[in-house]
Amino acid sequence: MGTISKGILGGFSGKVGTVIGGTWKGIDYMRSQSGKRTFIASPAQLAQQMKFALVMKFLQPMAALLDFTFRDFAVKMTGMNSAFAYTIKNAVTGSYPAFAIAYPQVLVSRGDLPNVLGPSVVSGAGSTLTFSWTDNSGVGSAANTDEALLVAYYPAMQQAIYGGNATRGSLTGDLNCSTFAGQVVETYISFAAVNGRNMATSIYTGQVTVS
Repeated sequence: MGTISKGILGGFSGKVGTVIGGTWKGIDYMRSQSGKRTFIASPAQLAQQMKFALVMKFLQPMAALLDFTFRDFAVKMTGMNSAFAYTIKNAVTGSYPAFAIAYPQVLVSRGDLPNVLGPSVVSGAGSTLTFSWTDNSGVGSAANTDEALLVAYYPAMQQAIYGGNATRGSLTGDLNCSTFAGQVVETYISFAAVNGRNMATSIYTGQVTVS
């Protein structure tokens, strides 16, 4: 129920029928009561919401990495947002409500630097993933000093490990994945120029069980 504080000609505060009164910066006002929201999302809107949530959960563990590895394609947005836009368009499979990430279609980096040839990965002692490749230094802007980026993603826990102390010319690089021992991970490889200005588009190197 509304109350009048300044006599019959004054404003009121509270609710009278469908009218709400109040004061803002010393000015009395009245407004109609907002109706109850009856919006019901359409199947297409629900599907899009589910896709958004799925992709965000997938990318979040790599957010800091993606801000760097997608920066060349981030026009008026963050690298993470650029990666999100690419992933939701190209790497979601299935139909509502059974969407899933298509890991072979995922990119963890994007750029014009040539990637290596024939990359592969195996699991070895100490839960270490060993990546191998053929050096193609001299092709385009590829250099043997380009730094490797090795990525392992564990879907069940939505966690990622990335790094790699190797160069294109070293032909091999290790990634310690002891946190994922005994689990199946999705793997990727990419390279960055030593000056950090050029990035390769990543290659999916397959699914591996960490020893």
